[in-house]
Order: sequence, then structure tokens, then C-alpha cells
Amino acid sequence: SPRAAQYACSLLGHALQKRGASPELQKQIRQLEGHLSLGRKLLRLGNSADALESAKRAVHLSDVVLRFCITVSHLNRALYFACDNVLWAGKSGLAPRVDQEKWAQRSFRYYLFSLIMNLSRDAYEIRLLMEQESSVYNRRQKGSGGGAPGGIETGGPGDPGTPGGSLPQIALKLQLRVLLLARVLRGNPPLLLDVVRNACDLFIPLDKLGLWRCGPGVVGLCGLVSSILSILTLICPWLRLKP
Repeated sequence: SPRAAQYACSLLGHALQKRGASPELQKQIRQLEGHLSLGRKLLRLGNSADALESAKRAVHLSDVVLRFCITVSHLNRALYFACDNVLWAGKSGLAPRVDQEKWAQRSFRYYLFSLIMNLSRDAYEIRLLMEQESSVYNRRQKGSGGGAPGGIETGGPGDPGTPGGSLPQIALKLQLRVLLLARVLRGNPPLLLDVVRNACDLFIPLDKLGLWRCGPGVVGLCGLVSSILSILTLICPWLRLKP
């Protein structure tokens, strides 16, 4: 995909710079990256309308948290693509007076808000699945006459949430929660891929907005990983998180 190629160029340019490649070669890689970026913007001219349609569909979700996160995410994506369209018009010469820096900053702010909503949705779904898994486990333990050792959902004086919880019990509780999280993500590949993809994408606007300088190497690597995962969800639709 053009996105994967663009971030691959970014990563390659960073590697060439570190290895002391000739300035001419570095310039060619930067130009290729710029052309790919402009091409992506051209291909995304209709994406704002698609994002708005997705937001309209999300409004009808029954779960209020999912409805809020997904709707707000799609609305921010629509605004992000709209800013991208303005940037394309400026870079292509159709609107030469466009302030590229100002519109780029707006674009990345909307992109960041969309990713925050996506990660909030992921966290909510993880929490629901962990509660379900814990509930099933505790019912099995009670049905077999045993108790949860250390308890995935324990109460009483040994609970870490009470003053009586000791440090070893807190450590055990934390270990059990981490194991439960790993089991939930391992059993839900679409959710796992969505978390990894959104987490990788998050570094891009953070760097571009100056909130957390990661460097072109990290941005290129994260963008490439995210793009590969996006391609994977297109090849295998069952890996796409729904709704």
C-alpha cells in the first residue's frame, strides 16, 4: 500500500542517514516519500464522507460507551481527512496560499483525538472481556468446590484494595491480572491487532505535534508496522475489530 511504502521510505531514509549515505541518495528518498505522501492524500479525497457515514452508523449502537468512542473517533477521522484534502490542494498547487504548517497541525490533532478514542474503545472492550473471563473462572472454581488461589476476583482482608492486603498478595493479584489480560488478548486476535495498530499509530501525531519527539526512525517503524497490520485485516476480514 502507499502508506506502507511511505513509512518504509521514512525508515530507510533514517537508516541511510545513520550510515552516512550520500546526501544525493538521502534527498532522493525524501523526494520519493513526499511523492508517496501526496499520492496518498489524492487517494483519500473521499474518505471524509466515508468516515461520516461510519459515524452515522455508530450512533445506533446499543452500548453507550462503544457508541461514544466509535462515533467521536469517526467524526475526528472525517475532520482529519478534510484537513488532509486542504493540504493536498495546497501541495498540488490548486490552493497555493494554504498555510501548510497550520493545516498539518490541525490534521494531526484530529488524528490524535481519533486514536485516543480508538484506544479508549480497546481498553473498554478489554475490561469487559476480562470481567467475563474472570466470572467464568470463578464460577468453575465454585462449582468444583475450590477457590481461586490468590483470587482473580477476591475479596476480604487479603484483597489488595483493602488495608489488610500484603505486598506478596498485591504482587500475586497483579500477576494474575496480567495473565488474564494476556489470555484475553490471545483469545481475541482482532482486538489484539487493533490495540497494537492504534498504539503504533499514536507515535506519529505525538511526534508531529511535538508532544513526544520520537524521531523519524521510530515514526517510520511504527507507521510501517501499522500499515502491515492494516493490510492484514484487508486480506483476512475476520481480523477486523467489529463493530
